[in-house]
Amino acid sequence: MINNTLVEKLYTKDKRAIARLISLIESDNTLTSEYIKNIHFKVGNAYRIGITGPPGAGKSTITNQLTKYYLTQNKTIGIIAVDPTSPFTGGALLGDRVRMTDIGMNENVYIRSMATRGSLGGLSKKAIDASDVLDAAGFDVILLETVGVGQSELDIAQAADTTIVVLVPESGDSVQAMKAGLMEIADLFILNKSDRPGSQQAYTALQTILMIKDHDENTWLPRIFKSVASENKGIDDIAEEIDRHKTFLNEKNLFLFKREKQAKVRIKEIVEHKLKDELWRETGENSLNSTLDKVILGSFSPYHIAEEIIEKFKNKL
Repeated sequence: MINNTLVEKLYTKDKRAIARLISLIESDNTLTSEYIKNIHFKVGNAYRIGITGPPGAGKSTITNQLTKYYLTQNKTIGIIAVDPTSPFTGGALLGDRVRMTDIGMNENVYIRSMATRGSLGGLSKKAIDASDVLDAAGFDVILLETVGVGQSELDIAQAADTTIVVLVPESGDSVQAMKAGLMEIADLFILNKSDRPGSQQAYTALQTILMIKDHDENTWLPRIFKSVASENKGIDDIAEEIDRHKTFLNEKNLFLFKREKQAKVRIKEIVEHKLKDELWRETGENSLNSTLDKVILGSFSPYHIAEEIIEKFKNKL
């Protein structure tokens, strides 16, 4: 049963209530969907910014500096920092929270570290639900910082209104970005640690790649910004570019269209998750265990067994 007092406290930005609700969501118990459904009428006002890129690029530092910038604009900021999953506890390693201690105590900032829980996109599915909690609580800006897995970061594009890809001059990151598909999801690039050697070459290489992309007046062309986030250099320009992207989305009537596409993908994932859980809980596990020997002995192929399990599930429905 939903705790209405907890929900009411959420709407006042009570940090304990926020923490409790996100913990409930992470536990994936039966109340998770009930809480998300209950608070949804409050969701949709926060602007969501995704920050991703290879490990060591300085994503946490940029998140930290952007938070400070928004605090000067009298905004409230919620941060979901998605850490690698601990192999021992299954929880987040909390590295980002340690690095953000200087903003974590501010009453207008809420930081939550979450585990990837095996998500190849670097963003836990539960992190998107947690963003809804922060949105419903009334935060103006939500920063979603993903673990840089270096391969597929497409999850972030399904959660953010503006997606930032952070790169560094060395290690051939501009080429690696193309391989990882980051070029396709970025709304702007940050070439961080640009005081290092090779910065201009990396900038030129990225610029060349971007100019190859087809674009017209209705297509957003990402720009590249140099920064030294540890020294707060370039942060104002990055924040202004985020605002410019937001304005572009609204002027071209793309903002709601983008959120509709994201909602469609999310709904499909929720349906698939619920169906999968229901199938294995009701009939699948028993059917699977009872027929494994037939697969091993060669009497049936795995496809035979899979189709049989699905058929039993459909008949039960």
